[in-house]
Amino acid sequence: MKVEVEVVSRELIRPSSPTPDHLHRYQLSFLDQISPPVFIPLVLFYSSSEADTNFDITDISNRLKKSLSDVLVQFYPLAGRANDDVFIDCNDKGIPFLETRVNCQLSDVIQNSVPSELNKLVPFQLDEVADLALGVQLNVFDCGGVAIGACISHKIADGLSFLMFIKTWAATARKDHYHQTDDHAVMSPQFVSATLFPPRNISGYNPRVGITKENIVTKRFVFDASKIDSLKSKHGVNDNDHDHEHEQSLESYQRPPSRVEALSAFIWGRYVAATKVGSEAPERVYAIVHAVNLRTRFDPPLPECSFGNLYRIAVTVPRLDTGEECYGLVKQVREQVSHIDKDYVKKLQEGSEHLSFIKQSSENFYKGEMVTLSFTSLCRFPLYEANFGWGKPTWVGSPALPFNNLVVFIDTKSGGGIEAYINMKEGDLAKIESDKEFISFVSSESK
Repeated sequence: MKVEVEVVSRELIRPSSPTPDHLHRYQLSFLDQISPPVFIPLVLFYSSSEADTNFDITDISNRLKKSLSDVLVQFYPLAGRANDDVFIDCNDKGIPFLETRVNCQLSDVIQNSVPSELNKLVPFQLDEVADLALGVQLNVFDCGGVAIGACISHKIADGLSFLMFIKTWAATARKDHYHQTDDHAVMSPQFVSATLFPPRNISGYNPRVGITKENIVTKRFVFDASKIDSLKSKHGVNDNDHDHEHEQSLESYQRPPSRVEALSAFIWGRYVAATKVGSEAPERVYAIVHAVNLRTRFDPPLPECSFGNLYRIAVTVPRLDTGEECYGLVKQVREQVSHIDKDYVKKLQEGSEHLSFIKQSSENFYKGEMVTLSFTSLCRFPLYEANFGWGKPTWVGSPALPFNNLVVFIDTKSGGGIEAYINMKEGDLAKIESDKEFISFVSSESK
């Protein structure tokens, strides 16, 4: 549904204590440099009917601002200002904090969710990254419920870093309110990315490749756990379809598909079937892209609290001429993901080979020679544990993103289901929505 949002206040929140002089220059890493200049958004909804007491909006606003000021001491680069693609000037200028009034009930937005309308609940246009690293918007609904909309610049952080920040911020707010410390939730970030991946001269590569809002629509589709189980059975790895030269990987190949593996294989298959990709331009390369967390790929693994852009992508090019576009796809994807190992990380740290690869890939993209369907997953992250002191979220939603052919997976609040946010050209998404097999797996919850 359409929502109208009125900004009633706007201020800058600065760290509660100054950043030491020796930390004033935060160097961006090679992986920060090549990450797209967009904001990563998230909106957390809190219904007053689910709390023990009615919300006191003034108290909530003050608590958010105080805890934000406190947590920015640890996450000091977020309160600074970016200097091109080189470094963050950690000058403590602060982050924008907006407060709004929304002219509807919180339940109306949740029950009739339109991702593009959620963009009104975050403080920035997602494709207009300038020098700010973070922004927060407190949205107050007619019913008294609230939604916290936050955006972090992808030039400084990946999704896991963003969620670590939210988790720590929420824990800090709870500590301030209840006067008790949850040591497991308060995480001190480790700013190691530029040490691991020193910056490089990336001239000739445009990080904006793929960013577009032209003719792109975003829709949310809910897949229940029972349907996902059916897809896991359907896309199970065939034991006979195994390269016995890699016996050490046998267990990995035979492991049943995860929820994300099965659902991404299904969506790819229906995308190919519905849009008939490859039939009109067989010379094009069609690829599936999965974001992969690098922290676990180091030897030894990096701590989860390592901050920055510590991810890369696994690219799978499946055959389109088999008639069964998703047959064996889970195995193919696993194989590509398995290549992102400690040896891959070492090469990536050298940088030059990967820079050549992404330059060539972006050139192919601009020429129209490569078409990708990308998947990124926030599943298994504790989004619904973000309790700032007035209860856990009623719902966590993702605004529409400025990319074509991007699918974002988020866990449903309970029951083991997945919400898939599909960002795609309007015509292609309409074809998928008309695909009977696709719709047969979609829950009636989807709007």
